[in-house]
Amino acid sequence: MTQGNDAAVPDTAVDARRVVLFDFDGVIVRHQTLELFFRERLAGFGRWRLLLGLPWLPFLPFMLRSAAGTRILGRAFLRVVTFGRTEATYKRLLTAFARAYARRPGVFVRDGVATLRRHIEAGDRVIIVTGNDGTLVQAILDEVNLQGVELLASQVRGGVFGVHFVRHNVDGMKVKAVERAGVARPWAVAYGDSVSDLAMLKAAEAAKLVNPSNRTLKKMRKPLGEKLEVLGWY
Repeated sequence: MTQGNDAAVPDTAVDARRVVLFDFDGVIVRHQTLELFFRERLAGFGRWRLLLGLPWLPFLPFMLRSAAGTRILGRAFLRVVTFGRTEATYKRLLTAFARAYARRPGVFVRDGVATLRRHIEAGDRVIIVTGNDGTLVQAILDEVNLQGVELLASQVRGGVFGVHFVRHNVDGMKVKAVERAGVARPWAVAYGDSVSDLAMLKAAEAAKLVNPSNRTLKKMRKPLGEKLEVLGWY
């Protein structure tokens, strides 16, 4: 399985397979897993770190209303959770969380995993394209031995004030990541669940929107038009 960064994805100059893209959180697993990791670390052994997040509290009601605000908060709380820790320690904790998470009952979207496996068995080139941390996603996939997929994920780096994103693979960055992997538009199929996946779905011949909220569906229906298919996955 190919992991993490764009450079690790093989050249596709002679690859004639259909390309099928999947988001991860909300499509393969039920939770926003990096956010869940943050919450569990803060609730467990890092409550004092909440003090570092106090300056953000007045802005939370406004920022959580938009995808952009949520992403900014995600970057801020990545710093909060990892402040004073090395990148190696962060990845060790993240990997342990991922392995434990993958063993919890009911965390996988069964229809999503089954669909992903069908595409692999059909000989398609299947790529998970996610804004999540590649270390977390890869560890979850490895724990359940989900092979035959490539991974394009966000990249992080450690620093004096904690870990930070050096490439946050969201919105239009997802499309750029796929193109850097040697895949030209349009790709055959894309599966997503949020507005962050809109650019990726627009560049697909068939756009599959998984379990969208009414608000998300309203924003996605017009730009995706007739190629949009709404899926109710369990």
